[in-house]
Amino acid sequence: MPNLKINFAGVEFKNPIVTASGTFGFGREYAEYFDLSKLGGICVKGLTAKPREGNKPPRIAETPMGMLNSVGLQNPGIDAFITDELPFLRKFDTVVIANISGNTAEEYAEMAEKLSGGNADIIEVNVSCPNVKAGGIAFGTSPQSVAAVTKAVKEKTDAPIMIKLSPNVTDIAEIAKAAEDAGADAISLINTLLGMRIDIKTKKPILNNNVGGLSGPAVFPVAVRMVWQVANKVKVPILGMGGVESGDDAVEMMIAGANLIGVGTACFSNPYAPIEIISQLSEHLDTMNISSAKELTKTVDIF
Repeated sequence: MPNLKINFAGVEFKNPIVTASGTFGFGREYAEYFDLSKLGGICVKGLTAKPREGNKPPRIAETPMGMLNSVGLQNPGIDAFITDELPFLRKFDTVVIANISGNTAEEYAEMAEKLSGGNADIIEVNVSCPNVKAGGIAFGTSPQSVAAVTKAVKEKTDAPIMIKLSPNVTDIAEIAKAAEDAGADAISLINTLLGMRIDIKTKKPILNNNVGGLSGPAVFPVAVRMVWQVANKVKVPILGMGGVESGDDAVEMMIAGANLIGVGTACFSNPYAPIEIISQLSEHLDTMNISSAKELTKTVDIF
C-alpha cells in the first residue's frame, strides 16, 4: 500500500485529506457516519473572540456546480470551543486545525494565544475578515495587513500558523509571499470567491446579505491555478482546497503544488466524501506506481 503520511509544518498527518473549515462543524454530526480518526485532519468551523449568531436567512443558495453561502461565521466563540468542543475532537486520532477570524491584528493574536499549549495542532488564520482599523477592507487583500496579522499571531502562540488566503485579490502569490516573509509556517487556499444570485421574479438577491462565498466544483480550476502560482512563489507547505470532490481532484491539486487537500462543499452532498477520497487517492498512487503521497506535490510538467 502507498504511504499516505505527510509531514506538514512539523505536524504528522496520517494522510493528506483534511476537512475544510465551515463545512464540517466540529465533527459531531459526521462522527455518526464514520470514525473521524480516519481523516488526516479536521479544520473546525471558523472561530471568533465572542459567540456569533451569524447572518439572517436566507444564507445559502444553490448554484450550478456549487453553492453560495453567507452564514456569517456563526459559532460559539473560542472559549466555548476550547471548553466544549475540543475535548470531543481529542477523542479521535486526527490532527485538529483551529480556524480563527478577527477584526484587528490584536484580536487575532489574543485568540491565537488561547489556542497555545496543545489547544490546536495548527492554527489557520482566516484573513478574509474586515479590518476595522482600515475602514473595513479585508485583511487578505493587502500584503501589508496579511504580514501584520501573521506577525501578531506568531508572537503569541507556539502552534504552527497557516494563513488562509482569499482568491478575491489581484495577485495571490504576492500576498502568500508576504505571509511567508512574516513568519507563516504554511499557506491554505483558496477561500470562497465572491458571488451573487438574484430571484428573477422578485428582482431581489436570494441571499439576505446580497452576496456570498461561492464554493464547489465550479471554483476548482481557479483553485488549481492559484495553488500552482503560490507553490512557485513560497517554500512553506500548502493546504489546497476549492471544489475537490474526488481522488482525481486531490491528485491534480497535489501535482499543482499542494501538500494537503481540503474537502469542503462535497461533504454537504456526500458525508463520506473525505473517506472516499482517501481511498481513491491510495488507488491512484498504486496505479501510478508511486510509493508515497508526498512524491506527487509540485510535479506539474509546464509547457
